[in-house]
Amino acid sequence: MWKQRILAVVVLALGLALGCVVYRTEANKTKPFQLGLDLSGGAYLTYTADVSKVSQNDLRDSLDSLRDVIERRINLFGVSEPSVQVEKSAFAHKGDEYRLVVELPGVTDVNKAIEMIGQTPLLEFKIENPTYKPLAEGEVPTIKISQDMINNGTLDLSKVLNSQIPYVSTPLTGQYLQRSSVQFDPQTGSPTVVLTFNNEGAKMFEDITRDNVGKTVAIYLDGAPISAPVVQAAITGGEAVITGNFTAQEAKTLVGRLNSGALPVPISLEATQTIGPSLGEGAVHAGVTAGIIGFIVICCFLVVWYRLPGLLATLALLLYAVIVLAIFKYLPVTLTSAGIAGFIISIGVAVDGNILIFERMKEEMKKGKTLPDAIRAGFSRAWSSIRDSNLSSIISSVVLFWFGSSLIKGFALTLGIGVIVSMLSALLISRILVRAVNGTSNNRIMRFLYSSGWSR
Repeated sequence: MWKQRILAVVVLALGLALGCVVYRTEANKTKPFQLGLDLSGGAYLTYTADVSKVSQNDLRDSLDSLRDVIERRINLFGVSEPSVQVEKSAFAHKGDEYRLVVELPGVTDVNKAIEMIGQTPLLEFKIENPTYKPLAEGEVPTIKISQDMINNGTLDLSKVLNSQIPYVSTPLTGQYLQRSSVQFDPQTGSPTVVLTFNNEGAKMFEDITRDNVGKTVAIYLDGAPISAPVVQAAITGGEAVITGNFTAQEAKTLVGRLNSGALPVPISLEATQTIGPSLGEGAVHAGVTAGIIGFIVICCFLVVWYRLPGLLATLALLLYAVIVLAIFKYLPVTLTSAGIAGFIISIGVAVDGNILIFERMKEEMKKGKTLPDAIRAGFSRAWSSIRDSNLSSIISSVVLFWFGSSLIKGFALTLGIGVIVSMLSALLISRILVRAVNGTSNNRIMRFLYSSGWSR
């Protein structure tokens, strides 16, 4: 008996410690909850992707490349926690219709966001800067002013800055690249990336490689380096092969980036929406208030109707809420208003499991069983009902998450996590607490405390 009580104290202590961690990290903003666009404020853009000229075999790769291009542009824009998703419209009138959904938390200038997403990415080929000298650890940078840095008696700052960068631009850009593709080395089987230039680009590339044998030629996309292969010999014919220690998926991603000199799939802006920070804060306040009120009402009902087991179930629900919030914080899960609704519904699911157990316990006591036997029978015989009901909820959550839009996915994810944790709460935490306080007594007082409603 004392082992059960010690275990219950340990469970409550761990729950209290976890609750303190969740509260302190949120209060100090060291690990805040990740809020969705509707709660934090920002811009929501929806584009329609024109895939009419894309074959079915290349459709998935083209859409993945499209998402990759847009994500890199947004990252350069400096947006925190952006979301870019490609969704298949379920209400297309003619054939398949795909949408690009872009969420930019904290961005309230929609015009700037549209301009950023719609611009053509810049693909550049750069060579090593002959004046660049890497600094040793602790070395103070110094710049030597040469005659070519002075123009009409004035110091040309652009030339001074160029002496401090590792690579300098060449005339060869992505406009001269016809295509890139993934091939595999017939001897080693390792993936390689093949670049094919047009006639003008082939001549430029031949001159660049001839002048830089033994050096690296860096490939930049949107101002960021994506590859820097070493030139082994002058390359003629307008075809280059990039080899490296990358996997087939990495080579495929690189090809998608190289082919994105223009967007792989044309997109057109369908809708925009801006959510202000005050509106998002109001949604958070309303969601939290609704959750607290609902939780208090449920706890009052459990205590009034189910007496001592209801009080213990309330403690179990508090532990359940702490565990779920910790999962949301550290997984992390992006919380939206729909996600908060899913969490509130999962509280009802957790209560449902406890009610099934308590009602079964009451039925067993009416049959004349002692209190300890009724408690054991209540937990064991209620398991099948709890399992089946929760399993159906989990299946529904999986289906909604798999086929739903981003808004529906947030609801399905929080509901699914809540349902899974609710089984842990009802069958483990509630069992530990109930067994810790019931003792072996079967007197009228204990039977009254473990009854429910108007029964005695």
